[in-house]
Amino acid sequence: MENKTCVNCMASRGASPIPEEAKWVQVKDIMQISGFSHGCGKCAPQQGTCKLTLNVKDGIIKEALVETIGCTGMTHSAGMACEILIGKTLLEALNTDLVCDAINDAMKQIFLQLVYGRSQSAFSEGGLNVGAGLEDLGKNWMSAVGTAYANEQIGPRYLNLAEGYITKLALDKNNEIIGYEYLNIGGLVKMLEAGEPYDVVRTKNCKTYGRFSEGVKFIDPRSK
Repeated sequence: MENKTCVNCMASRGASPIPEEAKWVQVKDIMQISGFSHGCGKCAPQQGTCKLTLNVKDGIIKEALVETIGCTGMTHSAGMACEILIGKTLLEALNTDLVCDAINDAMKQIFLQLVYGRSQSAFSEGGLNVGAGLEDLGKNWMSAVGTAYANEQIGPRYLNLAEGYITKLALDKNNEIIGYEYLNIGGLVKMLEAGEPYDVVRTKNCKTYGRFSEGVKFIDPRSK
């Protein structure tokens, strides 16, 4: 190498600018990263998944929302990861054991989103305020989890959808689902804690979706 001619490289113009909260930044340091974004990961046996939401300001994680579906170990790991993440830089978080494979995988995915300028707040001036992660949880601080099951013998069963816990399915004359009755669990728990009687609370938080009233047959999705 010492005897070879040195040729100047004119192609390098530095890092490509990326959008960081409505500013174009040539990022050279992790502390230049700001953004609000999401990452999804799965565990090694692929039996569970995690959605991780971070709000990063000047390289520091200010807000974390950890949502998991899977084994009981994963759900408890979410609590530990939530405590671990806050106050760390993106690099520290990337190189920290967040307990569960799926959460670690989600951290890797969200890191890529943020350092490549693909965050949800890339073009939002000043980004999103800390607390934005709670918007996904709604008024009752609960994740929207959809759970449906089906097999050839009994067909489909809606168990839990965005509105809440499904208590009844409405079927038409062809035994096809045309609506359902559901309980808003978050609202129900709030009212119970306020001391209201269960019968009143259940009535106020029990609603229907679709053409439920037109059903010719109603079944409990868990027992019938």
